[in-house]
Amino acid sequence: MTRNEIWCAITEDEMKISSIAVHPLSAATDVPLSTAHETFRTSHFILVEVKTDDGLTGYGKVHGEPMKTICEWILRFGEIVKGMDALGHAEVWEKLFLLTCPRPGGIQGSGGLPPPLPRGARGHIMAAIAGIDIALWDIKGKAAGLPVYKLLGGARQSFFTYATGSYYRDNATIETYANEMASFVASGYRAVKAKCCWAEMSEEVERIAAIRDAIGKDTLLMLDMNAPYGLDECIRFAQAVEPYDIYWLEEPLHWYLQPVDYVRLAAASPIPLAHGERELTRFTMRDFIASGALRFAQFDATRYAGFTEGLRVAQLAEQYGVRIAPHLAPEIHAHLCLAFPSASFAVETIGNKVRDVLGPGVYKNGPRVRNGEVHINDAPGFGIEIDWDFVNRYRAQ
Repeated sequence: MTRNEIWCAITEDEMKISSIAVHPLSAATDVPLSTAHETFRTSHFILVEVKTDDGLTGYGKVHGEPMKTICEWILRFGEIVKGMDALGHAEVWEKLFLLTCPRPGGIQGSGGLPPPLPRGARGHIMAAIAGIDIALWDIKGKAAGLPVYKLLGGARQSFFTYATGSYYRDNATIETYANEMASFVASGYRAVKAKCCWAEMSEEVERIAAIRDAIGKDTLLMLDMNAPYGLDECIRFAQAVEPYDIYWLEEPLHWYLQPVDYVRLAAASPIPLAHGERELTRFTMRDFIASGALRFAQFDATRYAGFTEGLRVAQLAEQYGVRIAPHLAPEIHAHLCLAFPSASFAVETIGNKVRDVLGPGVYKNGPRVRNGEVHINDAPGFGIEIDWDFVNRYRAQ
C-alpha cells in the first residue's frame, strides 16, 4: 500500500483492528542478577502484534509477569476491540480501562462486555493495555508515514542517554562494580546509574564511593534503590552518599509510602528524587508530581497503560517543571523524550548485554548508542523491524 493509498483509507474509512497476537520471549541470563528487591535469571518481554484490515501491522512491547497471564489478557482484549478504529487509540484505551470499573448493568455483562474485571488483576490488565496501545501508536505513525516523535512535534533523531548497571551477582567485589561502571564511561556514556541498597548501608556507601572514583567527577551518577528504606533510614542514606555528588535517588522509599512521605524526604534530602516506573496510571503519578517532591518522573509505558498514558504523564510533568526520564525501552521512550526536548532529561539504556539479553537482537534496526546519546531511525511508527528468526529462537512456551 502506497502512502497516498494509506491517506485515502484514513480519510474515506476507518482502519479497523482485525487481529491481535502475542509473542512472549525469554532468555536466560549468564548469571543470576539481583537488585535490592528481586533476583533475575531471565530476560523477558512480550511482543504484541496488532493487524488492521487495511494491511498495516503495529508492534507493542510489555515488560511484566507472569507473561502467560498478561498474554491471556491481551488476547481477551483483542476480541473486545476487534473492529474498532485502529487510529482511535484514545477510544480503545478508554474502553479497556473502564472495564476495571463498575458500570450500570456491568455485573450482567451488558453491551457484550465482560463484568467489571477483578481488582487483583489490575497490574496485569494495565500491562495488557500497554502492549495494545503501543502497537496502535506504531500503526498511527505508519498510517501517516511518519515516526511517532515527528507526529508529536519532535525533530531530532537522538537524545541524551544514561547506562544502567551494577546489578548484584555472586562473588563480585566492589572493584567489579566500579570497573563495570567505568567501562560504560569509556564507551562514551556521560551518565550512569548504579543499582544499590542490597547490602548494609556502610557497605553500600563504600561501593558508591568506589564507583564515583572509577567514573570520575564529570560523569553524572544516579542511584537506583528499588524501594529499600523507610523515611528515617532513607534520610540517613541520602546524607551518607551526598559527598559523592549523586544526581538522583530513584525509588528510595518502601512501596507502600505515598506522596506525603516523599515530600518529607525531599525536604530532608540533599539529593533530588526520581520515581514512577511502578505506578499503574497517570492518576497516582499526578499526585506524586503535584506534591512537588519529585524532580524526575519515570513512568514506564511498557509496564502499565501504554504510550497514551505516558504522553499524559509527560504533559503534566512538563507543566510542573518535573523532568521526564522514562524507564527503559529506548525504542519506545526515545520518541516521548524527543517530543518534549526541553522537559526531558534522558532515555535509559542498559550498559551491556548481561541484563538485557533480548533487547539488542529482537529488532533489525533498533536504537544505537553513540557518544552518550541514543539514536533512532526515521522510519514510520516506532521505526522497528522485527527479526522473526530471533523471535522464534527465544519464544517462551
